[in-house]
Amino acid sequence: MADAPTLLVAGTASHVGKSTVAAGLCRHLADAGVSVAPFKGQNMSNNARAVPASDAAPEAAWGEIGVSQYVQARAARVPATTDHNPVLLKPRGDAESQLVLDGQAVGHYAAGDYYDEHWDEARETAEAAHARLAAEHDVIVAEGAGSIAEVNLHDRDLANVETTRFADSDVLVVVDIERGGAFASLYGTLELLPADVRERVVGAIITKFRGDPTLLDAGIEEIEERTGVPILGVLPYDDPGLPAEDSLSLPDGDERVLLGDDEVPAEHAVTVAVPRLPRISNFTDLEPLARVPGVRVAYVPPETGLDDADAVVLPGTKNTVDDLRDLRAAGFGDALADFDGPVVGLCGGYQLLGERIVNAGVESTDDLDAVAGFGLLPVETTFREDKRVEAVTRTLAGAGPLAGVTGEVSGYEIHMGRTEVPEALPNPVGPTSAASERVLGTYLHGLFENESARAAFVDAVYEHAGCERPSAARDQQSPYDAAAALVREHVDLAALDLPP
Repeated sequence: MADAPTLLVAGTASHVGKSTVAAGLCRHLADAGVSVAPFKGQNMSNNARAVPASDAAPEAAWGEIGVSQYVQARAARVPATTDHNPVLLKPRGDAESQLVLDGQAVGHYAAGDYYDEHWDEARETAEAAHARLAAEHDVIVAEGAGSIAEVNLHDRDLANVETTRFADSDVLVVVDIERGGAFASLYGTLELLPADVRERVVGAIITKFRGDPTLLDAGIEEIEERTGVPILGVLPYDDPGLPAEDSLSLPDGDERVLLGDDEVPAEHAVTVAVPRLPRISNFTDLEPLARVPGVRVAYVPPETGLDDADAVVLPGTKNTVDDLRDLRAAGFGDALADFDGPVVGLCGGYQLLGERIVNAGVESTDDLDAVAGFGLLPVETTFREDKRVEAVTRTLAGAGPLAGVTGEVSGYEIHMGRTEVPEALPNPVGPTSAASERVLGTYLHGLFENESARAAFVDAVYEHAGCERPSAARDQQSPYDAAAALVREHVDLAALDLPP
């Protein structure tokens, strides 16, 4: 049995609030002086962070984990390591994912091949990582994935069923009432659980409720009577501002969605357009911009043009080449060529902005040699099989959309391409970056989390838009503290029987 007790925060479906509840519990316990660590046995996400590798990969200094476990480690006030998310699947299209074990990429596999040939190794990796964490901490807050009641996966459900078993964990079930049918979803979930997992369910939480919670009393009473599982809390609809884990939080490819729509009048607001890439990754890079007063981040379908944009940011992508071809087919390349405002490319978005991509088959589902980029920067990217994963600090040397700013910025790099930059071209964010008068390309994820870079870019956008930037700043509670307040104020934590 594991040294530290584990609570698995499972869900009736994806995007029901598991990550928020887990982060809130981590911060609450850390505030109480408890040594707590997050854990997710298997994650599927293209939003990843570079963190120190655990002892399981002594040959590597860095590895990658899903963004939610990075966030939960910060909530728990512990350094994030690859043990927090030992198995990561990064989809790249055509039902194929890159498998990352202990933070290190080991190959690309179709789903059937993964389960037939690699799942046993993945389970051993996850169990070993959990054991290391349990030996070092007082309690583990584990997060499940998707629905814990997927009966077709119960014999290979690493994030939910298997974690419950090897961690000897209690289970807290999270159900989202916003979508409707919450009680039926909870009842069906409990009925479909394997018997040994069902007996470990200690309670359930209803999330995203709008209105008077007493309206749920009759339903809560009946579901508790039918299942014997207590409803330990009803969380109001209140987004604490934690980074999103996966693309379920983004609009579909044919929808336009605006983030950061605050109370700043339209005449003092600017719009940063972000093309909705089919294989988008690390889109949390844009969230710091959406929190700036007056800045609207608009995820736009590639075919709709950029007529109302004041700036453009091309985000990361898990498959640069195929996204490039899709953007070009949608006419986005022509729209970008006609756009005259600030443009920033981050990681895969940087590669899209160059003149050419060589050895393109490494990043494509097709066997390709070279493809032309959008040509906004005179750089060339060559893909290689090895992946660069590292947390880094770069020196700003203001140029392009970051003109006038200097100092250090920190973030992380996760990429397989290497970009050749001409000596005459400015390098505003370290030696592999490039800039022209209005275009910037960099491999630094987390660029806009740095206040100096964020302020310089926003100033450049306002200057191009020709409108006055609002000076008022919003006082914001830490998203970790906000998540902790949600669970502390609305959940019967004593019923979870966690330390201290």
